[in-house]
Amino acid sequence: MIGRRGRAAAALCLGLLVVAGCRRGADSGRLADGTPVVLISIDTLRSDRLPAYGYGAVDTPAIDALRRDGILYERAYTPAPLTLPAHVSLLTGLLPPAHGVRDNLGYTVSGARTPMLQQRLAERGYATGAAVSAFVLRGATGIGEGFGFYDDELEVAAGRGLQGIQRAGPATLERVRPWLRSAAGGPFFLFFHLFEPHSPYQPPEPFASRYAVAYDGEVAAADAVVGDLIAELRALGVYDRALIVLLSDHGEGLGEHGEDEHGLFLYRSTLQVPLILKLPGAARAGASVAHPVQLVDLAPTVLEGLGLAVDEALPGRSLLAAPPEPGAVAIFAETVFPRLHFGWSDLASVIVGDSQYIGAPRPELYDLVADPGQTTDLVGREPELAAELAARLGAWERELAPPGAADAETRRRLAALGYLGSAVIADDAALPDPKDRVGVLRQLREAYRRFERADWEGAAAAFAEVLAGDPGIEDAWDLRGQALQRSGRPELALATYLEGLRATRQSPRLALSAASLLAPAGRLAEAAELAQLATGHDPALARVLLARIALAQGDLAAAETAARAAVAVGDPRPGPALALADVLLAAGRPEEAEQALAGLAAAQNPEALLALGRLAAQRQRWDEAGSLFERARQADPDNPLVAVNLGLLALAGGRVAEGRTLLERGVEGAPASFEGWNGLGMARVQSGDLEGGIAAWERALALRPRADELLYNLGLAHAQAGRPQRAAEYLEAYATRSASPQAARAREMAAELRRRAAAGR
Repeated sequence: MIGRRGRAAAALCLGLLVVAGCRRGADSGRLADGTPVVLISIDTLRSDRLPAYGYGAVDTPAIDALRRDGILYERAYTPAPLTLPAHVSLLTGLLPPAHGVRDNLGYTVSGARTPMLQQRLAERGYATGAAVSAFVLRGATGIGEGFGFYDDELEVAAGRGLQGIQRAGPATLERVRPWLRSAAGGPFFLFFHLFEPHSPYQPPEPFASRYAVAYDGEVAAADAVVGDLIAELRALGVYDRALIVLLSDHGEGLGEHGEDEHGLFLYRSTLQVPLILKLPGAARAGASVAHPVQLVDLAPTVLEGLGLAVDEALPGRSLLAAPPEPGAVAIFAETVFPRLHFGWSDLASVIVGDSQYIGAPRPELYDLVADPGQTTDLVGREPELAAELAARLGAWERELAPPGAADAETRRRLAALGYLGSAVIADDAALPDPKDRVGVLRQLREAYRRFERADWEGAAAAFAEVLAGDPGIEDAWDLRGQALQRSGRPELALATYLEGLRATRQSPRLALSAASLLAPAGRLAEAAELAQLATGHDPALARVLLARIALAQGDLAAAETAARAAVAVGDPRPGPALALADVLLAAGRPEEAEQALAGLAAAQNPEALLALGRLAAQRQRWDEAGSLFERARQADPDNPLVAVNLGLLALAGGRVAEGRTLLERGVEGAPASFEGWNGLGMARVQSGDLEGGIAAWERALALRPRADELLYNLGLAHAQAGRPQRAAEYLEAYATRSASPQAARAREMAAELRRRAAAGR
């Protein structure tokens, strides 16, 4: 028997399960026209960490009060243990393979292709507003489409820590209050998202002091914000007549099955979520529903309740419909996170009645009621049930389209939230079972923590350990390479990227990273080949690099063509405009270069402001350059490249001590800055620190081996320091490589230095 009961009933609708789940029973949930709808989503909240579900170690008075007025669903499940796919399912009523958003990274939703709840309600005359608390749900993913008001404003500048990836719940509530007050007089739909208790767990006071377990402290903090929102709804006279839904998008591992957070597995700890439905007038207050339900049931609940048509293809059914026959509904879930991020097998799950079957390289079967901790796998004991559920799961169409390219800053922010890793999709090999690799994920997170702390040496070593056990993780190769670059070891970084290319089947992302180091090393043909490989992965950045390679080769026409092609992609990153400006400047068209950067400068983009400042400095417009650099500092105070450029400007103005101080600070934060080390070498020499200048210039040469002028400077500096043999080597290298008229003079000096060295002078 399926779920140990109801096999006959289930058999009657076996052919319909994947499409419609033996659709809707009689609807008993008709709402008055214009009923306000309030959706409260508390991210990463396990149902079994709430008093409403029997947990006693945390106080949640607001949620408890809502539960007393509403219906509690004892067993509600998400279709994906990831924030963006789960919320898109919530709003579309579709499972992830149908709406197409399979991960937090590289996927977007289209309201034209898959209409969302807010669009349907807006068509009905509802005011629609939302405020979200995390970068994951930024409007650029498409999830904000159809909202008249969508507030996702976080601190967007790089290096802002948690403020750049999440927003405290009270701040999100304050952002949406004005809209809510303006909309409260008519029909409205509010989507309100809290990111507490998502990791990293850092509850505010007084909750941090009150709770020894930080996760519980964040749950209590989220409850306080819910209480403030409900108080606002009461004050506006909305609470009693509103349909209010409180739920979570997914749970949290909290160490169960070796999973600390979420996304990797499909156990109850991350699939089961709280769900409370408060009807107008508190109808059915205090009721409980024991049969399994799912997040995709929300859209049909609201649509049917308001008398709107519901697409029969939607897999959910109204939460207010009559209970289904036992075993009649199959609840599906998936995670492609292990496949996309680590190159491990993706997982899929089906829940029917009390039973959950998890499709994996080593499949699992559990009785969720008798064994909620899922400690006893029943596959071997109940092979017939396992086979039947496997057949149901196998009927679910789950073809995976690869994710789109994501820029480095987006990856950094999601990694800071725990969404680490990236892997090349492999279709022709047996992929590892995530159960066998969960320890690697912990290693990877520790390596990333070192990276975030700017412990470049430690991070490089830690990523090397990860790769020794699992060389297929693209992110580990890339982050190890970045750590080596930032520690001033570009040769090792390049070697890492090239080794990673071999290990990941020519990953376009690693190809782009390798090309970015091959180009300044003078290996332009190799760089161009790898940049070309990456044009399908990141067309804007790959073409930017192709433009810079052509510029280095002296082919201004090809450089301009590539730069303009990069701009035409329409990518919002500053790289294309910066590259085009550099090409135009090299072509002797500085006015056009300034025009190319004008839009970025108006938006206070720090990279564009720095580029315009450098352009002004090259034209000896010193005051203008200083003003632009100061604007860059205001836009991004912690950016070390601002200090580098201000230092170079001070040096050009003869303020050597000031320049040296700024450059020392700049290269500390940006050890891969060629301009910083080169300028610091000059500042140190001019201030009488010859050995320090030599050390700085040698760091600069390691970063850009084709910088011939450094060979000349180092030759003169070593000669002045009394090392004629070393000086001669640098000068000879310069004479061999440079076409400058100075080459002949360098050759003569080198010969004289060798004669002196031979004579012992």
